[in-house]
Amino acid sequence: MRFRFRDAMRLMRKHDPQLQEDGFHMLRPHAAEHVDELIAEFRAEKKDHGLRCWLVELIGDARSEAARPLLTELRDDEDESIRDWAKRGLEMLGGKESRG
Repeated sequence: MRFRFRDAMRLMRKHDPQLQEDGFHMLRPHAAEHVDELIAEFRAEKKDHGLRCWLVELIGDARSEAARPLLTELRDDEDESIRDWAKRGLEMLGGKESRG
């Protein structure tokens, strides 16, 4: 499992769009197993806007309560794309934060 996450992240950081997509789709069905690692990757990533958006999408797809604090924080992010993915993730989790 650890190798899958590392390999998927390595692909998502490639310059080849197809390899990036491959990495994203490799990780998507397993997002819940890696939510803590996804959160750590998001917090560490400062430069790549597309990767940051994908990470928030995957964090939301995990449907994990562990993601709620980050998604709630990002609901008010200055970046519209990040905000939208955070709101979508909160909607999938349900609760009052998703209505904010």
